[in-house]
Amino acid sequence: MIGYFVSKIMPLAVLPLGLSLLLLLVGLIARWRWPVITAVLLLWFFSLGFVSQMLWRCLESPWQRRRVEAVSNVDAIVVLSGGLHPALGSARFSEWQDPDRFLAGLELYRAGKAPLLFFTGGTSPFRPGQPLEGHLYRKEAERQGISSDSIVVTSAVVNTAEEASQIRNLFEANESSTPTFHANSAPPKILLVTSAFHMKRAQRVFQRQGLGVQPFPVDFQSRAGWAGPLWRDPTQWFPSAHALDESSRALRELLGRLVYRVW
Repeated sequence: MIGYFVSKIMPLAVLPLGLSLLLLLVGLIARWRWPVITAVLLLWFFSLGFVSQMLWRCLESPWQRRRVEAVSNVDAIVVLSGGLHPALGSARFSEWQDPDRFLAGLELYRAGKAPLLFFTGGTSPFRPGQPLEGHLYRKEAERQGISSDSIVVTSAVVNTAEEASQIRNLFEANESSTPTFHANSAPPKILLVTSAFHMKRAQRVFQRQGLGVQPFPVDFQSRAGWAGPLWRDPTQWFPSAHALDESSRALRELLGRLVYRVW
């Protein structure tokens, strides 16, 4: 719990908004001008849509959105958590924040790319009342006609490392009774479904667990060149709170790669 708290809270101090506020505080207390000027420049720079898009392109390289028909068959499809948020109301609904991972997992399964569909049980100590995402994914998949016998959900996980470890444990628990896993002849092969910016880190972590990973990145944040060049879009050159948030999310993933030693 302490490690999770530190990993989520400490980076806020070095992301653009937190760092700028610290610089402003130093400037006001010490009556120095340079921290104030630096803070303003930081906020302005990372609030540009062009900058946030360049950060996303760096993170999402070299991935591209693939057609389902282009991927090979594997032992299991693994869909990582990260698409739901708790909605207001006593009914306790969890609404979709981004369904791309879930929908891609279902599409791959329906295309016959694997006999099993794994969902990870993502949770957060900061949201103790919300059910595991994997359980909600399973319910929705069953409502859409996916057989419950084909769906496996991990126990509670709070980060990518725990997701990879739990998936590895599921393979080990079934290797003696389920020939699908081919545990005695070769490492289990999975189709890993997660956001494109998160894929490089996730792929490396799953490979460290001895799994053969075929990436299937979705949820791209950077805009494709075929939609028009960024530099000709005037909205990309004016500061906005949205662009600042996007830059901060991208920088947080870069910090995550440093922690996980993924370059």
